[in-house]
Amino acid sequence: MKQISIQRYDRSEFRQLLIDFPKQVEDAVRIGKKFSPPNKRSLINNIVVSGLGGSAIGGDLLRSYLAGEITIPFVVNRHYCLPEFVDGRTLVVISSYSGNTEETIAAHADAKKRKAKVLCISSNGETAQMAKKFKQPLIIIPKGYPPRAALGYSFFPMLMAFTKMKLIKPREVDIKETISMLKKKSKKYGALSDKNPAFRLAKQLFMKLPIIYTAAERFDVVNLRWRGQIAENAKQLAFGHVLPEMNHNELVGWKVLRRTMEEDMVVLFLRDKFDHERVQLRMNITKDIINQYASKVIEVQSEGKSLLTRMFSLIYLGDWVSYYLAILNGVDPTPVKVIDYLKNELGKV
Repeated sequence: MKQISIQRYDRSEFRQLLIDFPKQVEDAVRIGKKFSPPNKRSLINNIVVSGLGGSAIGGDLLRSYLAGEITIPFVVNRHYCLPEFVDGRTLVVISSYSGNTEETIAAHADAKKRKAKVLCISSNGETAQMAKKFKQPLIIIPKGYPPRAALGYSFFPMLMAFTKMKLIKPREVDIKETISMLKKKSKKYGALSDKNPAFRLAKQLFMKLPIIYTAAERFDVVNLRWRGQIAENAKQLAFGHVLPEMNHNELVGWKVLRRTMEEDMVVLFLRDKFDHERVQLRMNITKDIINQYASKVIEVQSEGKSLLTRMFSLIYLGDWVSYYLAILNGVDPTPVKVIDYLKNELGKV
């Protein structure tokens, strides 16, 4: 890929944000380490992270990552109202990068009304003002990023906060491995070369409809991240599902397709060596079935020892793939004009 192509379409230098992501993670960990928790584990019966879009994905990722360890219910809320079970023994994490997400502000007010234990994560805005007004703990993260490019700031301070609140065990070794992996991949994925695996994969998805399949137990959020990044960065639709659930419904839908539709579809299996053994078997059989219909079926394996590293290895690859897809599509990855339009229209009412 020629340098001129990048400069022509990436007018806001989104590529640099991706290159610097390992530094963002290091900074996010430092921010999290400074947090002094006011609440004790014994006073918390359940956890709700409330946010939307790029601010919610950090909560999703943490929920999925901790599913095998955390012993209290943990849900992510993407609505104006909180679940009915929220009360004074609920930890509600209000996550709004800008601080002005209207659904999250409404949920914040609902948490205050229910006397929940609130922790806010934001760069500024109404969320920060409400936290100060109600004397709630607030983790301030740097502003100036597109929320979807600030995953390090929405995830790692929360992870560190949960550690300090003794909800989970420390993750220092896993975090160190993850940062090391991200630094290596930053150099590899940032190089403008056909040897770059992210660019090669983007070329395979160019002018196609990506359909993404993962296991449900840990990588459902990775699946969601890939679809969201392709939509926002590349301005291109992508669909997906998780196994084993898709084996009980969506698999049948591959039966009746026009040949032109089949030629437009590329299926990605994002796999992990520790996926449940029966899910791995299901993936192998499902891949053979879908091979009869889709134009191409591609497998991508996670990398790393720890679960945290393996999850971020796929997330970081997906972020870069969506970026190169944007360039191939001839669009600037940064602006999301239709979302801005929607917010403006909502603001009129």
